Amino acid sequence: MLTGSKTTFKVRQMLPDIKERMLSQTGVNARNRDVLGLRCLPGECVLQRAVMVRKKLTAREGRGWLSGTLFCTHFRVAFVPQDSPKLDDNADPVLLGDHDVALAAIEKVVVVGPNRTKLVTPSSSLKFTPEELVLYCRDMRVICFLFDRLTPDTQVIEITYTIAKAAKSGSVLSFQNAALGSVEMKQFLSNRRRDAHMNWFESASDWEQELERCGATSWRVSSVNDRFEMSTSLPRFIVVPQKVLDTELKKSFAHFNEGRIPRWCWRHPRGSDLLRMASFQNNIYHEKDDIRNLEMVLFGCQSSLCVVVELGEELPSPADIQLAHSRLRALCLGDISTSVSVPDDKWLSTLETTHWLDYTRSCLRKASEVACLLRGGHLTVALQEAEDRDMSCVVSSLVQVMCDPHCRTQHGFQGLVQKEWVMAGHRFCSRINYRRDNDKEEAPVFQLFLDCVWQLWSQYPSRFQLTDEFLLALHDSIQLPLFSSFLANSQRERCKRSQNLGQTYTPVNGWRDVLHPESSDPSDPPLPPVWDWSLQYSKSTQDRFTQPVAPTPPLQPLLNGNLNTNPDTHRLADTIPGSVFLLSRGTFSCPANLLPWRSGSSGVYKKSHRRALSSENVPGLERLLKAWALTDFPQALTSTSGPQGPLDPYEPLLPLLMGPCMGLWRECYLRGALHAQAFSHPISANHLHPVERLAQEVQQLKDKLAEVSSSTDLTTPTGTSEPRRTDTNLNQNTNNGTFLFPSSRPQGSGVQRPAPPPTSTNHQTSRGPPPASAPPSRSAHKDTGGSNKHTFLFGHSSGTEIRPEQRYYPAPNNAKLPKSNGPSLAS
Repeated sequence: MLTGSKTTFKVRQMLPDIKERMLSQTGVNARNRDVLGLRCLPGECVLQRAVMVRKKLTAREGRGWLSGTLFCTHFRVAFVPQDSPKLDDNADPVLLGDHDVALAAIEKVVVVGPNRTKLVTPSSSLKFTPEELVLYCRDMRVICFLFDRLTPDTQVIEITYTIAKAAKSGSVLSFQNAALGSVEMKQFLSNRRRDAHMNWFESASDWEQELERCGATSWRVSSVNDRFEMSTSLPRFIVVPQKVLDTELKKSFAHFNEGRIPRWCWRHPRGSDLLRMASFQNNIYHEKDDIRNLEMVLFGCQSSLCVVVELGEELPSPADIQLAHSRLRALCLGDISTSVSVPDDKWLSTLETTHWLDYTRSCLRKASEVACLLRGGHLTVALQEAEDRDMSCVVSSLVQVMCDPHCRTQHGFQGLVQKEWVMAGHRFCSRINYRRDNDKEEAPVFQLFLDCVWQLWSQYPSRFQLTDEFLLALHDSIQLPLFSSFLANSQRERCKRSQNLGQTYTPVNGWRDVLHPESSDPSDPPLPPVWDWSLQYSKSTQDRFTQPVAPTPPLQPLLNGNLNTNPDTHRLADTIPGSVFLLSRGTFSCPANLLPWRSGSSGVYKKSHRRALSSENVPGLERLLKAWALTDFPQALTSTSGPQGPLDPYEPLLPLLMGPCMGLWRECYLRGALHAQAFSHPISANHLHPVERLAQEVQQLKDKLAEVSSSTDLTTPTGTSEPRRTDTNLNQNTNNGTFLFPSSRPQGSGVQRPAPPPTSTNHQTSRGPPPASAPPSRSAHKDTGGSNKHTFLFGHSSGTEIRPEQRYYPAPNNAKLPKSNGPSLAS
């Protein structure tokens, strides 16, 4: 065995020779070539491998260990199990297998040795032979490999250094070239066909198709920003009212931050329109024609009422989201390379201090407010944010997921992300920070949106065609810098990256951008969209992305975009024409400075002003609140008459926002936590998980209590007290709203397998002694140790829909949504 500095020196001296030898062995000779047992991608090179390695399986994978061979290429860390089925040579290549992880997604490399752990970097030196290799990923996964004692020590050390060096070295461009840079891979990607079932929102016909689907006949698609001259962050095509001409529209861009004028997003079947816009520019002179054009754009097809929803005052900032996510990562991952750990009895309180669930609740609450406004019908709701590129994406998308059944299908949801995120100019590249060179701009805004969608899915699973596995796959794809969807901050940057545009002049069309394919840079690999799932997942995995749902009944007949049958009796037709209200912090107001050109007679926006209510528009506000209070919410079906849910499929799915109802996305955040895998060290299948044993003991105690209660009733027939219920929640903590077990359970049902406990345990002290039949490891020091006390939480089942009578509606008196400061449950 090689030890000490001699080992380090010899390994570092061998690495260049090993790499050259591997590169020569794995030249690009054939497609899908098997190299040392690994199915390589075109142009992929194996840098190092280690035999007789066991991979620790997560609870989602069935727990236990899987034996095989570990590889490290210049693109991924691949694990090939023993006796794995032979793949078809003619099958299309898959970038990552079921047990692979991309090098770009690895954040930390930690090794475990005899009574020690060490964080491995390219410049670090190992003075011991690792027995376990732990990879901490940026997508909240923790992948653990156990080296057998028969694994050669040189392979163990070499592959550890190779992974640490390959994960830290190189830029995003070199990583893309490693994955997609071969000639054969470029040809393969160039022949890929796009999904024809989803809307890409890249052409004018795509936007017209969406207008036709929503029945928005009074809106049109404008190409005024075709060359990105009006706004560099907006897409080529935007939707504006038909009565506004492009020549008049051009004068409106200067009045908004970054030129992001009010533009159409979606239309509710009841006739309301959802718009997005940035904040108004200060100190801009407003001429009469400009004022008329601005109000025509802002009011859209409505002539009486517009509600501006301010998002900056209530929703978190990108810096707040980044801080909360970093705290959540530190809590859920349980880094064994640090000595900091959270006690089990303080895990839930520590989860609350991260504020991640608070921010999720805030986004859902604001989206519920907007959804209720749109349900009233015949008004325009404009989402206003300073830059209109972060939280407006979250709220507008959540509103459509709540109200539109099409957006709860896989293709509809993909089109929604294309429309409200990719084309709308969300700064994916800056927020994800692939190059790790701009930490101030980094913020997981899109991950927060996916968490909000998961909260809706967990409360209304039967109303979604897409599944939680689809959301998890999309969450993981963010950390793979190979997709054009996430590698740009706007459509303009995306076009520059993928195409080489020139300009030509014609007397009819003027200056136009023209594509010159022959001048494109051949060194840049083509970047596929993230929606090409066959590049990442097998057919069996993609089949789990959707589930069968009841077909949505067709919409009622439309007339000019509004319902002409069964009209709303409380239509807001009595409001003063041109009324504009501000919805902020759950209340309506009408400040004089809401529209800068209405704040004074001179027409110039003044910084110093008083936020006074306009006496002219107060009656319209009162009528709005009165009509909203009189609006009848739909009565839900009873559990005996059919599936629970609103009668109207276009009624918003309003989530419950109380503390215990907001759960932690365990399949995402706790899937790789070491405490969730603490009991998965090689154990015989005959031994139950400790959580299962605890659940059985609790059920036995409940059965004994039921027997004692029934025997007491038989011996005292004259008693008037009712028998004790066996499904009573015995572990309810009324102080903090935490439920340790489900509140109801059918009699005679078997013990269900609970999810891993949300606890933080030490890596070396949480394992019990393995049985004699367990396979040998490199050392026996990890198989012994003390036992810790754990807190196991059994949240209410996420597969059960929330009853409609318990749904969350705004209070009709003061138009405020109830706020909850209660704790959240990691369900």
